[in-house]
Amino acid sequence: MKHYLSLLMLFFTISLTAQHTIIGKWKTIDDETGKALAVVEIYEFKTKIYGRVIEIFDANNRKHKCEKCPGDDKGKSLIGLNVIKGLTKDGAEYNGGKILDPKSGKLYKCYITLESQDKLKVRGYIGISLLGRTQYWYRVK
Repeated sequence: MKHYLSLLMLFFTISLTAQHTIIGKWKTIDDETGKALAVVEIYEFKTKIYGRVIEIFDANNRKHKCEKCPGDDKGKSLIGLNVIKGLTKDGAEYNGGKILDPKSGKLYKCYITLESQDKLKVRGYIGISLLGRTQYWYRVK
């Protein structure tokens, strides 16, 4: 009975830990229209956090390229484009990196916090975080 209880507690702990991470696939929502736009896969590479577009819901936008994007991103397909770049964990927040707006081609400072296991707060800003925009993304199950 002790072994069964120990295994049950271990499983419960692992399942809670696994859900409290930003790593995974997230449905992006336009903060102005409320419309679902795309799926971004957030992943870790060399201790930094990145996010790439893996799906676009509007069929008319799937073949678009990022013509206004700076540097190496210019002319790249939106599918596969890294829109979150180089965030690091700082307590409950991920910051210190950038987020790319493919529509304008502009890079903004960014921070991300996990609001709940399935809701992500993504804030892009210029200078200080008061001058920016927030979106809420939802985990894809």
